[in-house]
Amino acid sequence: MRKQNLSVPMVVSVIAAVILAGCVERRLTINTQPQGALVTLNDEQIGTAPVTVSFEWYGDYNVALRKDGFETLKTHRKLKGPWYDTFPFDFFAQIVNSGRIVDSYEWTFELAPKKESTREALISDAEKLKKQL
Repeated sequence: MRKQNLSVPMVVSVIAAVILAGCVERRLTINTQPQGALVTLNDEQIGTAPVTVSFEWYGDYNVALRKDGFETLKTHRKLKGPWYDTFPFDFFAQIVNSGRIVDSYEWTFELAPKKESTREALISDAEKLKKQL
């Protein structure tokens, strides 16, 4: 009977911690110069720049940007987490803190105008490739 009395406060404590727990909202905004490029993040199209998405994890991201009249940009960026998202601080930031934490990041990419190749340049490149084979 005594074991049951000890488990009730523990269950109530866990439920209270979950209900009172804070919330961490993570957002990433991607801008391009000029605006309006189609943004693909880790092989998923997320919209046209400027675009804001929520994310769950920090780490490496593959970014592809496409816009008519501009070179396609394929790159890689690392999203580093804040100090309070590492052990043991994450416990206090997400569980003990009853407030909402907004973790926002912004990346801006500059797109280069598309270079039009001349017929002669294309033929020259083709001949160079043919010699390499």
